[in-house]
Amino acid sequence: MEFQILGPVSAELDGHAVALDGSKQRTTLAALLLADGKVMPDERLTAVLWGWEPPATSTRQLYTYVSRLRTRLGPGLCLERQGPGYRMDIGDATLDWFAFRALAGTGRADLVAQRYEEAERRLAQALALWRGPALTGVTEHLLETEGPLMEEARLAALEDHAEAALALGRHIDMIPALTRQVTLLPVRERLRGQLMTALFRSGRQADALAVYEDGRRALADELGIDPGPSLRALHQEVLTGTLAPPAAPERISVTVAPPIVPAAGPPRQAAAPARTGLPDGPGRPALVPATLPSAPADFTGRADETEEVLTALRGHQDVVITGASGTGKSALALWAAERCRDEFAQGRLYADLRTAGGGPRAPAEVLGWFLRALGIAPERTPSALDERIQLYRTLLAGRRMLVVLDNACDDAQVRPLLPGEGASRTVVTGVRSHLASLEGTRLVRLGPLAPADAGRLLAAVAGPGRFTASPEAAARIAESCDRLPLALRIAAARLAAHPHWPAELLAGRLAPPERRLAELRLGSLDVRAGLRSVVDHVEPAARAALGVLAAAGLSRLTAGDAAALLDTGPDEAEEVLERLVDAQLLEAWSVDGDARLCYRFLPLVQLFARAECAPHAVPLTLSS
Repeated sequence: MEFQILGPVSAELDGHAVALDGSKQRTTLAALLLADGKVMPDERLTAVLWGWEPPATSTRQLYTYVSRLRTRLGPGLCLERQGPGYRMDIGDATLDWFAFRALAGTGRADLVAQRYEEAERRLAQALALWRGPALTGVTEHLLETEGPLMEEARLAALEDHAEAALALGRHIDMIPALTRQVTLLPVRERLRGQLMTALFRSGRQADALAVYEDGRRALADELGIDPGPSLRALHQEVLTGTLAPPAAPERISVTVAPPIVPAAGPPRQAAAPARTGLPDGPGRPALVPATLPSAPADFTGRADETEEVLTALRGHQDVVITGASGTGKSALALWAAERCRDEFAQGRLYADLRTAGGGPRAPAEVLGWFLRALGIAPERTPSALDERIQLYRTLLAGRRMLVVLDNACDDAQVRPLLPGEGASRTVVTGVRSHLASLEGTRLVRLGPLAPADAGRLLAAVAGPGRFTASPEAAARIAESCDRLPLALRIAAARLAAHPHWPAELLAGRLAPPERRLAELRLGSLDVRAGLRSVVDHVEPAARAALGVLAAAGLSRLTAGDAAALLDTGPDEAEEVLERLVDAQLLEAWSVDGDARLCYRFLPLVQLFARAECAPHAVPLTLSS
């Protein structure tokens, strides 16, 4: 069972949403959750439901709301009457608010102890649990009581995260996010000081001073006060150029781009591009885009694949990284890009080619982003796709730049975004293996991690010492995750979010196949969502066949087996199997001395297909 109040109040049981009737029932659930196992008196529940003028039937209605919650949440939770109120014990269920507080508290302790990398990682995990304003859907009475405290906790974590990131030298990274927060919260002095610091360390002293002046006016207009001593001291340091450098050595200097998990809206690459002395017209320096997201700090394994990517890029060859959903294609692309950043000092561009809804993004839209990052004003950007391509390739001609195209759908989507002739190189990631049709590319295929690397990734994300006493639990968790980086990261993050869980508990929760996919979800990370984004783009006949084949439960398949299960001929069955291989939903291999191919599922794919790809009334007719 999972409860969420950091956004719309909701509950999920075995991966399925629990029906909640209106704001009153959501308020009852949220109030009992926030009581954290303590008795919630009737008087208090009545106040958060109706305020200080409850209806005459409030006692009966409150009983009804509690009774319905008992029924819908199931027998796994203890919701009982105690004395003058109700008490709910959620047992081993999860609540995002508790996970947030644990991660934020640990991150704050790491920050105080100057463990900046650990602080930045944990605080980022904490903030990722928020899905919108807390307690969405409850009554105004509960929101007025609990909302301000929760929002203050979020803002404190946001400020702590920014402090850790700035200490690591990630000032250019932080400028867009801090600018947005300062705009929303103009009298929040710590955030304003952090934005001033990020701007100053990015070589933008004048902008940092302007931010201070804006804040001084806002404080005077809204509160009638002057900036506090800390902000005034920072202003003096910026004014005299004596602001101290980052606490930790600078490691990353990129502008924030869209996160790997898809987000709505264009990437923030055009916020504050750096400049260099390269010619870009008479007397003007050239813009140097730096829009790559940072690679995961706990990236683990893939040594051979990383070297293969770097060798290709240094050998003037483009790269296509392909593999099944969750194999870490995006992470490898960004990791390799950071390893060779000095070799592409004239610019690094990034675009997520998948929309927030999972569909393909139009090349014209991506080219619009790239042209803005290269210094072309929106009013000067051509409207026609062909003209955008020509201008883009003209601007890249003669430069050595790296372009990362993430989550590509097919080669037709990628071709307009290739730089053209010259020294610039491209890294493309995608599920579809026919991306290999892009000319002159090195194809790098990813599969599950090696067992040792899977164990190291679990330990890196969950924290040191979580598996010291139970290495066998780590091995069981890794195998339940198919040793796929995404699933491993989710499992380890759940341990990090629940410091009271022993590793054996999570291994046990992952053991039953029927609940495994529901367990492999945390915040915006979800194994099922990744698989669904792939399966949804498989044609209906192949998708129905996938459900039939998965339900058969065979450890391996041949075209003959598939023909019998699908009630079709061997040739048509083999075509279905190959299309599923192309979508990375099946693995294929040949047996020595046998002309036949064998096929098999990864266990997580098979579980997903059994649950969500049941046969539909779709004739097994494949389009050519």
